[in-house]
Amino acid sequence: MYDWLMKFFSADMAIDLGTANTLIYVKGHGIVLDEPSVVAVAENRLLGRKEVLAVGEEAKKMLGRTPGTISAMRPLRDGVIADFEIAEEMIKYFIRKIHRRTLFTAPLIIICVPSCATQVERRAIQEAADAAGARKVYIVEESTAAAIGAGLPIEKPVGSMVLDIGGGTTEISVMSLGGVVYSNAVRTAGDQMDADIVDYVRKNKNLLIGETTAEEIKKKIGCAIAPKDKHDEREMKIKGRDLLSGVPRETVITESQVASALAQTVEKIIGTVRQALELTPPELSADIVDFGIAMTGGGAMLRELDTAIRQATGLPAFLVDNPLTCVARGSGKMLVDLDKSRHVLQTMY
Repeated sequence: MYDWLMKFFSADMAIDLGTANTLIYVKGHGIVLDEPSVVAVAENRLLGRKEVLAVGEEAKKMLGRTPGTISAMRPLRDGVIADFEIAEEMIKYFIRKIHRRTLFTAPLIIICVPSCATQVERRAIQEAADAAGARKVYIVEESTAAAIGAGLPIEKPVGSMVLDIGGGTTEISVMSLGGVVYSNAVRTAGDQMDADIVDYVRKNKNLLIGETTAEEIKKKIGCAIAPKDKHDEREMKIKGRDLLSGVPRETVITESQVASALAQTVEKIIGTVRQALELTPPELSADIVDFGIAMTGGGAMLRELDTAIRQATGLPAFLVDNPLTCVARGSGKMLVDLDKSRHVLQTMY
């Protein structure tokens, strides 16, 4: 009777706990939250612990702008928890923001993790959700949720390949008959692209910029292949601190320069795709030739990345509709039809 009441009154949810953004899908309502995975904390020396000041959008505005007593941080790195205490507070905040807990409203939660997450890391994520008030927690790999969110025919006896490029990890999977035939993840993705741009600007323009500026450059003029016509390429004015004089300075960066900065990371992503194709069974490889490679995640939105993959592999590659929300929508579909999805869900205890 108690379990029935819990199911009736609770708003079960699926969480795409990403390095860059956290999305929450609530059963019956769709995606109700999409905020940066950033937390601002202050050190309370009297109590000997950290106090959370802001979470999400409000905390992201503080990145690179905080005084010495306050730090804005990302509690997840490479798709997994780097600071358990702060990650737990962030998860609690997001859940409470959309789900006011009462005696009978502890939700069932599905949380997405990269396939490269260790058992220890998966347990840490599950414990954080438990501490946030979940009645039951399931773990699912991001690529599986991405394939479902993209609408790939993974239940059929054909091969479907999905390339999910998030903030912390790039994950590629081949699926057939509802199961994972091949899966691999590398901790090189959108955040690495931002770091590449910061390094390039520092080395080639003697200018120090922050990760927020680097992300803005990536979104506005980032590309995987430099434009052939230099006269038509876009450029962007950027501001930072001059490394020689130490004073603020403005300069210009072009598409070609950004493509050069991102070349190594793009090649690593392509290398991950090549490796997956080499290890995929021949019959499923034939299906991928027909259906192509589905690209999801924020990192997949880098301009001309699909073209670079096509040129390197000779296979069709395409960006799915709404790639940023694909994983959340896929895990939401699993939440709606939980019995059908149990074979790909894990629980650590």
